Amino acid sequence: MKPVRDRRSSRWDTHREQRRAELVVAAIEAVRAHGAGVGMDDVAAAAGTSKTVVYRHFQDRTGLYVAVCEAVAATLVTRIRAAVDTARDATGSPHAMVAAGIDAYLWLIENDREVYRFVVHRPLLDSGTTDPVTDLTTVIGDHVAQVIDSAVHDPRAARSWGHGVVGLVRGAADDWLARPDGTTRAELTARLTDLAWTGLAGLRTPEVTP
Repeated sequence: MKPVRDRRSSRWDTHREQRRAELVVAAIEAVRAHGAGVGMDDVAAAAGTSKTVVYRHFQDRTGLYVAVCEAVAATLVTRIRAAVDTARDATGSPHAMVAAGIDAYLWLIENDREVYRFVVHRPLLDSGTTDPVTDLTTVIGDHVAQVIDSAVHDPRAARSWGHGVVGLVRGAADDWLARPDGTTRAELTARLTDLAWTGLAGLRTPEVTP
């Protein structure tokens, strides 16, 4: 039999969750203001509190970093899904859906560069900690795989190709961010979509022999 929790304790749980969410928002704003190399002092100042209070809610800087990554991942995945769904409803074209997903990923880099750098460069991540960026790319890769499977009808192959597309986009996007050469988001989206789709279009699902 599970012990009955006092209602006051439950109310404090809600308060703590709200406060954690507020601190994550403050951390993201601090990253935007100070860059990807933001420190805990900057985060505490943005939240109008002390580092002690921040650590109270996240235990350490890694805990805060993971929470920020989870928030960014949720935003990015929601944006990608919405873009893909809109393209599907408008065109029904898997090609357009892949392009929309790539563009949504690049949108984050173009519009929130320091936040993207913060997530990818892992400034607050201690060694030996599970990398939340890997979890993020896994979620996106699985979603892209669903899009591809709608065209090829081979879930296992679609999974491999979907994660391959994510790796392709992330590699090119990181280079686009690190070494800008005047390429626009629209141009990069078109190039990556063409490369990904030309490869995917040439693939055939193996026939199953009885």
